[in-house]
Amino acid sequence: MKLYNKILSMLCILSAMTVASCTKYDNPPPVFEELKDLTTNQRKVMVISIDGLGGTSLEKIAPPQIMALQKNSKFAYNTLKTETGAAGWASMLTGTGYAKHKISNDDFEADQNDDNHQHENITSYRNVLDYVTQYRSVKTAIVTPWEDLRNFVKIADFAPVVSNDVQVKDSTLNILNQSRALGTIIVNFKDVEKAGENGGFNEGNANFKNAVLKTDEYVGNIVNAIKGRENYEKEDWLIIITTNHGGGADETDFGFTMAYNPAFQEFKLQKSGFNPVRFDNKTGRATFHDETGRFDVGENKSFTVQMDVKFNNVPGGYSSFFGKSTNLSGQNITGWQWAHYPGGKWVVTVGGTLNGGSGKQEVSSEEAPGTGVWRNLIMTVEYVNSSTRTLSMYMDGKFQKSINISARKSLNIGEDLRVGHRAGDNDVAGSFSPANLVYYNTALSASTITNNYGLKDLTKHPNYADIIGYWPMDEGTGGMYFGGYPGTPNMSLSGSYVWLNMGDSYPSASTVMPVTSSLSIPTNATDIAALTLYWMNIEILADFGMDGNPYLENFEIEFLKD
Repeated sequence: MKLYNKILSMLCILSAMTVASCTKYDNPPPVFEELKDLTTNQRKVMVISIDGLGGTSLEKIAPPQIMALQKNSKFAYNTLKTETGAAGWASMLTGTGYAKHKISNDDFEADQNDDNHQHENITSYRNVLDYVTQYRSVKTAIVTPWEDLRNFVKIADFAPVVSNDVQVKDSTLNILNQSRALGTIIVNFKDVEKAGENGGFNEGNANFKNAVLKTDEYVGNIVNAIKGRENYEKEDWLIIITTNHGGGADETDFGFTMAYNPAFQEFKLQKSGFNPVRFDNKTGRATFHDETGRFDVGENKSFTVQMDVKFNNVPGGYSSFFGKSTNLSGQNITGWQWAHYPGGKWVVTVGGTLNGGSGKQEVSSEEAPGTGVWRNLIMTVEYVNSSTRTLSMYMDGKFQKSINISARKSLNIGEDLRVGHRAGDNDVAGSFSPANLVYYNTALSASTITNNYGLKDLTKHPNYADIIGYWPMDEGTGGMYFGGYPGTPNMSLSGSYVWLNMGDSYPSASTVMPVTSSLSIPTNATDIAALTLYWMNIEILADFGMDGNPYLENFEIEFLKD
């Protein structure tokens, strides 16, 4: 029972870790059995990244060595996209998304803040090998032909200088054979990416397919070397095979993740049901800084914005939750924003104070959107002439109210397009989940809105060509809302927010997917660092700032029981 209590305490700590992190995930109830002593075997981690190999290509090519591991793996073929190749590696190593580490270029230097955020600090996040070195008395290694990546890691006991994948394989085998104290090793293969750049990142490119199969052979060599280690019977290896991105370095595609251990049962990691974010405080938000003027609406532009929203409560005060505006201070505001009022109504506020126009003008919905249900909210702004610019509100395809906002003049403002509480605002923070944000560069007609309410395939919308921004907002993990329409920029998530598993509670415009499991586990590059620390029994503290999900804790019954 002493052993049981020890392991039970460990499980409680892991549960507390999830609650304490900025990005949270729903967890199933714990299952308790007699568990084995974690100190019996030495835990070790091998991470292998095959750069440029997408999940779809891996599944279609089905290389034999990697496929043989799947029956004892937690695996996914649709790991979320990363912004660039370097961004993917930074996320894998630090456990943080681009919104935090700001690394996208091959020199691994953080991108500088734009003019709108120039006074904000850029935080430098430690890499996973740094944490392993601090908390465990083991050796670490990184083997990569990418010099900038090797220099970015800095702290590793073994970092051989290699120039190609054959040398990567040979150096990895040498380290495995010679270092009994090795605890965590990261291996990087690049030939697949090089082959894809000449002819395409798909199985139809013979060079790409052959590179995948050759790299798969190297993976087999490495796995066999692990199993052939002198002390293997006393070691407990987690082998993670993944990629920094699918496709090209600058036009990335979905990746893959395969976490292998002989004790694991086969399980496909994927979203189950609908998985939106819940915002419920003053720090959580999603933003996009519009440097190109894509979402500038000026004095005479027509446009439409629509978003599905599920409010969790009626706020105790004015609660702005979406917009592109300055703070509302008395009668002063420039731009437009949506708010949820104490009486339960949805309110739109506009103003042009900084542009020589009038200040605050508000219009409220006829109906209250209520709580606990999805509502489709639409705002259209139609420019008619210099004295008439009509703002109209619709809820679930039904007209609510309209006003003439021409006296506000230009609504342009160099603020972020944001979902969630605006940084610095003095209103209250509401609790809500958003989904399916669509931005049109035209004012949709009343009949178009009514006739297309609940449309799940935007390509069938009569104004599809007028869309300039679309975000599904159902990634289920990570620190980014990815654009779901060609050319749509990503929105960065920041602050405190919670990814939810709503099961079969879908907005009207979302395609309903089957609820395949009580576990909804979409995968992300940030998970790699979190899984590494979890397997090495290193507590993931809140000040690590990690976004990754150490989802293996959901399966401990498989590998901790006797």
